[in-house]
Amino acid sequence: MKRRFLSNQWKAVKLGLASTALALFTLAAQAQDQSQHSNPNVRLGQKALLDGDFKSAATHLQKALPSEANDPDVQYLLGYSQFHNGEYTKAIETFKKVIALDPKHTSAYYYKAKASNNMAVGAANKLANGAKEQLLKTAIEDYSKAIAITANDAKLYQNRAIAYRDLGILTGTSGAANYDKAKAADAYNKAVSDYEKVLTYDASRKDIQTEVKKAKVYRDNLK
Repeated sequence: MKRRFLSNQWKAVKLGLASTALALFTLAAQAQDQSQHSNPNVRLGQKALLDGDFKSAATHLQKALPSEANDPDVQYLLGYSQFHNGEYTKAIETFKKVIALDPKHTSAYYYKAKASNNMAVGAANKLANGAKEQLLKTAIEDYSKAIAITANDAKLYQNRAIAYRDLGILTGTSGAANYDKAKAADAYNKAVSDYEKVLTYDASRKDIQTEVKKAKVYRDNLK
């Protein structure tokens, strides 16, 4: 019963890669027709998510463990809350647990990848370039796994393109310890390819057209 409840009520979060506001609005509407979860901490976590209070949601969902540790939906909601709190390391570890329980969980790969990418490019992040490069490669791998499961989601290609672009910037910065012109050019080419894939879904997107041009300029200006 509780698995069916979570699978239905939280479909907008689990499957949807839309904005948080839209997802939570959809969830609120669906919640009116669903039975309550048997675990009080899960219920409190769900309410906090609907209220947009990710900090409280993470606290309550963490308390729901370990009794709900084998439920990928509860684990996913915890990782989702941690991600939106900016707790990327915790979110990555939680999404790993989701994937171990449900290897075809597209959104777990998606948010795990975004967390890795955010860690790699965060202004306050003091990681060495080698560590940042590995995070970006991991993000690309996770987006690729998500695409293998859900091949027609433009959002996945767009975000993988961003990861490739960021990898190009990181490895294409002259004077950096991990500078590699060939590697950077390859990353930019793959970013262009993914951006162009997004345009096959909606050719009118000016933002993506601009990103294609920028990636080509960055590639052509490599020294």
